[in-house]
Amino acid sequence: MPYVEVNITAGATREQKAHLVEGITDLLVSTLNKNPSSTQVVIKEIETDSWGISGRSVKNLRKEGKTANISKA
Repeated sequence: MPYVEVNITAGATREQKAHLVEGITDLLVSTLNKNPSSTQVVIKEIETDSWGISGRSVKNLRKEGKTANISKA
């Protein structure tokens, strides 16, 4: 019974999260032969002011345009 927890910064759409759940489940089925009906995927969205990289919040890094190497937004 695999349990996968994905932490991402807030802002993903419902469709994007559904795609993640489906893709992660499919990967576990195809790679590890896991049963999809017992595979659990949990997505936690973290606000950008609560996520830090190199001692700075992602919110401030994005504001300053300093996230090109670490994220798309």
